[in-house]
Parts: sequence; C-alpha cells; structure tokens
Amino acid sequence: MSSSKLLADAEIKMDQPIKFYSTGDEYGEFSNFAAYPIRIGNRIWPTSEHYFQAMKFKDKKDQEQIRKANSPMLAARMGRDRKRTLRKDWESAKVNVMREALLAKFTQHEELRELLLGTGDAKIIEHTTNDDYWGDGGDGRGKNMLGRLLVDVRSTLREDLSKPKLE
Repeated sequence: MSSSKLLADAEIKMDQPIKFYSTGDEYGEFSNFAAYPIRIGNRIWPTSEHYFQAMKFKDKKDQEQIRKANSPMLAARMGRDRKRTLRKDWESAKVNVMREALLAKFTQHEELRELLLGTGDAKIIEHTTNDDYWGDGGDGRGKNMLGRLLVDVRSTLREDLSKPKLE
C-alpha cells in the first residue's frame, strides 16, 4: 500500500468521531471507570469516577467512604445513594468538578495525554444508552458532556504545549 493511501486512510479515520464507553474498548481509557489514579489536593483517588461521585457531597465522611470504594462501579452506586445529603450547588458545580477530574487524569498520566492529543480534531463521544447527559444517549440526542469536556481538555493540553517553557 502506498504511503499516500495510508495517509488518506489516517485522515479519514481522524474525521470520524471517536466513540468510547467500556474500559475494555478502544479509547476505554477515556472512561471515568478506567484505573488511572488522580491526585487532587492532598488525596489520591483510585479513578476519576471516585472523585466525581465523592464531590457530590459536602460531608467529608461521605467523600472518604466513596474514595475508599473497592471499584468505580461501587463508587458510582454510592454517589447515587440519596440517603446521603447531596450538596446544594451540585447541579451548577458538576461540570466543573468533572473538568477538574479530567484535567488531573490527563495531565498526571503521560500516556493518556498522548492518547488524547493523538485524537487530532475528532469529535469525542461517550456512546451509551445509559446516560443522555454525560453520554450521547445511544442515539446521538444526548448532551455528551463527557465527550465535550474531553475535547476541552484536549484544547487545554495543546495550549499548554504551545506555551514557552520558562527556565
């Protein structure tokens, strides 16, 4: 195959949206369930899902229980438990909390940063019928907020790369 054909195929692929959901799938690293610990403040969170779910609550005891959950799925269940008192500003804060978690994840793990930057200008979509806010709802009508935030983080990482290094 000629090099121009390979380049054309690569460009076509970059025009295609990148869809992810399960951690075992291509681009599964983009999932909040992917096992990439993040440090925020003086605490280490096993996954970005643990952090996101814990931040729903003001009570430090609730946050710590979720941080120590044995899996991101358990952390998600705990975060959806309405026996815990949700912080009053959660609806207005949740996108910024997710952005903070993603920035930590993609700046603290070089291989993830490279993977995200390697997506070029492709649209990134969390493709799932389970969620029409963070995902696309399975039919493209969802808000895809997670995918949109990943595109924002990709732009931020590019900006950081273009800044001159101070020595």
